[in-house]
Amino acid sequence: MSVGLDIIWNVILTLLVAPIAWALSYINKRVDGVDSTTNNIWKTIAETRENMASSYVTKTDLHNDLNRILQRFDRLEEKLDRMTGVKHDRS
Repeated sequence: MSVGLDIIWNVILTLLVAPIAWALSYINKRVDGVDSTTNNIWKTIAETRENMASSYVTKTDLHNDLNRILQRFDRLEEKLDRMTGVKHDRS
């Protein structure tokens, strides 16, 4: 009779453990999917930061461009001064 009880006990354990093992496997796959999605999001954020940084101007480029603009304004002022005959002190 003990062989019959052992078989019944093994069947009961199998019926309990198999769905739990399947559920744990399913949850593990879902977590892996979330991890890969999270990694993709972080990669996209990093690429966006890199692209934003590449569109900035350097300080030297900005300084050079502003100097060119100021020189043009100075030339325009000189031309206007010559046309009107007004003299300004440039110190």
